[in-house]
Amino acid sequence: MNEPAPRPTALLVMEEERRADVYPREVLAEIDRLVHWQGPPLTRQQLDEDPDVLGRTDVLLTGWGAPVLDAAFLAHAPQLQAVLVAAGSVRHLTTPAFWARGIPIVSAAEANAIPVAEFTLAQVLLGLKQVHRITREVASSRRFPHNPKVPGAYRSRVGLLGLGHIGRLVAAHLSRFDIEILATDPIASADTARRTNVRLVGIEELFAACHVVSLHAPLLPETRGTIGARLLNSLGLGATLINTARGALIDERAAVEVLRARPDLTAVLDVTHPEPPARDSPLFTLPNVVLTPHLGGALGAERHRLGQLVLDELRRFIGDQPLQYAIDPTRAPSLA
Repeated sequence: MNEPAPRPTALLVMEEERRADVYPREVLAEIDRLVHWQGPPLTRQQLDEDPDVLGRTDVLLTGWGAPVLDAAFLAHAPQLQAVLVAAGSVRHLTTPAFWARGIPIVSAAEANAIPVAEFTLAQVLLGLKQVHRITREVASSRRFPHNPKVPGAYRSRVGLLGLGHIGRLVAAHLSRFDIEILATDPIASADTARRTNVRLVGIEELFAACHVVSLHAPLLPETRGTIGARLLNSLGLGATLINTARGALIDERAAVEVLRARPDLTAVLDVTHPEPPARDSPLFTLPNVVLTPHLGGALGAERHRLGQLVLDELRRFIGDQPLQYAIDPTRAPSLA
């Protein structure tokens, strides 16, 4: 009779504040049945104080506050076979030394994309009705406009800068409406555009032609500060810019100048650089800036999805099945 395969040894390392949201009791209970715990959950700082706990760890479970997977970390983890990250980006924690080890790493970006796309959809629909602009005009004039002219969600145009996890999901949501979806993404193929029901255009056309533009590009050296005065000034009358990606995609100084000169525009900024903005930042006081504190990302119970994704991937790993959300090392440099 075949003996059952031994359970892998696992360690959970992430910040304590969000641990219970990401790994709720029911998820941890299922993980308990699948692994032997190397020790109690740790923070990155606690792991730094006792890195030898990694010595017999086969699987690292983590999330926000993950340790950096550098040569020093890996030297303490000779048995490490998989890293499962219940968070979106792994760019900040992976290193050349990690990729050289050939260890698979899973990201929960697909799960984190869901609430971001939902938030974006809500803001796109509000932008097509120009709700934010009209609301502030009503407040300042104390009267209702007669028959306001707005694009609405009928044969209007929405632009997406980036067709990664979130951009594609936003496009899927928008495809249910009678609007045209334009997108700019230098690595998106014609097949991706067809499957996501978008028309690929250059960034200049994206800004000049669309009533709402939503940013979903990764922050890379070549994308930092991409959105400056020229593109913002090319937006049409009453247009809305939405940023749920990375604050540094926008040249903030140029954006402030354009938004001061163009009160018809609206910028919905769920991310900024720095985050939060400096206390004296004009972003707090410009009437045509809607500033939200990273509400698009997974919050509260929405974070349960991330832990559930990790649990599902852990089952696949233990069952020697292909990991569904493992990061392709060749694509890692272009990811957010």
